[in-house]
Amino acid sequence: MKEDWNDLVRDRIRKAEELRASGINPYPNDRKAGWTTAAARAAAGEKSPEELEQAAVRVDVAGRMVASRSFGKAAFVVVSDRAGRLQAYIRRDKVGEDAYSLFVKSVDVGDIVWVEGTLFITRTGELTILAERFRLLSKAIRPLPEKWHGLADVETRYRQRYVDLIVNEKVREVFRTRARIIAHIRSYLTERDFLEVETPMMQPVAGGATAKPFVTHHNALGMDLYLRIAPELYLKRLLVGGFERVFEINRNFRNEGISTQHNPEFTMVEFYQAYATYEDLMRLTEEMISGMALSLFGTTEVRFQGETIDFAPPWERIPVAAAVARHGNLPQERLSDPAFLKETALSLGIEPGKEWGPGKLLSAVFEEVAEKKIRGPAFVTEYPIEVSPLSRRNDLRPDIVDRFELIVRGREIANAFSELNDPLDQRGRFEEQLRQREAGDEEAHAMDEDFLRALEHGMPPAAGEGIGIDRLVMLFTDSPSIRDVILFPQMRKEG
Repeated sequence: MKEDWNDLVRDRIRKAEELRASGINPYPNDRKAGWTTAAARAAAGEKSPEELEQAAVRVDVAGRMVASRSFGKAAFVVVSDRAGRLQAYIRRDKVGEDAYSLFVKSVDVGDIVWVEGTLFITRTGELTILAERFRLLSKAIRPLPEKWHGLADVETRYRQRYVDLIVNEKVREVFRTRARIIAHIRSYLTERDFLEVETPMMQPVAGGATAKPFVTHHNALGMDLYLRIAPELYLKRLLVGGFERVFEINRNFRNEGISTQHNPEFTMVEFYQAYATYEDLMRLTEEMISGMALSLFGTTEVRFQGETIDFAPPWERIPVAAAVARHGNLPQERLSDPAFLKETALSLGIEPGKEWGPGKLLSAVFEEVAEKKIRGPAFVTEYPIEVSPLSRRNDLRPDIVDRFELIVRGREIANAFSELNDPLDQRGRFEEQLRQREAGDEEAHAMDEDFLRALEHGMPPAAGEGIGIDRLVMLFTDSPSIRDVILFPQMRKEG
């Protein structure tokens, strides 16, 4: 016996063994659910008790028994399935002596059951199945928790998401909303002639972002591979190949910290459009996300942690330096002065690396004094070239790039830019990243010779964007932690 099996578990195991001994399989697979609970409710409609009785609507449903009240020769139970919940009334004289005896002796809350009968409305107005046949389909050995709410159980809820989903309807709704968000994104892009593709999740070069990768080893090839930190460089290869509009809803992996906003495995949508600029993607993003809010809620206003976010376009546009000046109360005219930026960084507790130039310093100061204060939705623009190794230089100001980050309530939701398609410029950027890596920056971008070879064949002018789906779902479900919107978040080992 397992160490964590208590008396309740052992009692249920005994019931399962007794069923087997009497020739009854506690885990049969010979019943199909003809109806969902929602379909049964729809069939009842607005009928009065008398009309429903006359209609004699016969249904059969299957699901988890989540409540039971026994009255000797009869019992009310509640059956929960993917569509909702429905009450059933089990009477000994209706289901028969054997079936009712099995129910009383062997069935517990938490078991999976099948019920067939006609619909009626009780004196208290509750739609109910008057059971004529009843079947146990799966004996639950572990009982459901009696109390499953409150901060004390948060870690257990994440570890045992299957139980969390059983007992918390709000949690199930979060993941239904997540599915609708992804469906909206997929539909929006495919309707605009974007082609959905799949690119490698194990890559010989970890590229497309500045992040520390996970490393694995392929035995047959005798080489190390990296779990992708982004699909960007492969999607750009497809632009070279002639797919002018592509997207991928993808899983990325970054060997970094875990927090309310970060999980080492996360979901993004990345899309690339030839003959477009980052300004085109601003308009696309406004339209897609505001349309998503309308589709989900019938309004562009979304409540998140006690605040209202209005996604109605147009959204604010603000350059990085202007945001630092506004929220950090710093003189904007001095935000290109390396000495002033270094002094400011040090005063904020930032320890600049030896290789940091003014762009890296400005970016670090922005993250410290401005990003968390931007309520948004806002497009932050004019990022320094130093922190944007894959972005196109601005034609008028070569020290910045044509890029934006979408910030909502102090969090980055999306990153986009006009793509760098000059292979010589890209090679020079990679070489600068290599120098930063040699100086100790583990997140600096690696050299990717095959990607450079692809660019040398000619990539059309284009713009690309990545949107963090997990963080977007957090906003649209009023979830304070990224773990609330990932079905099985990464956790430390138990014990």
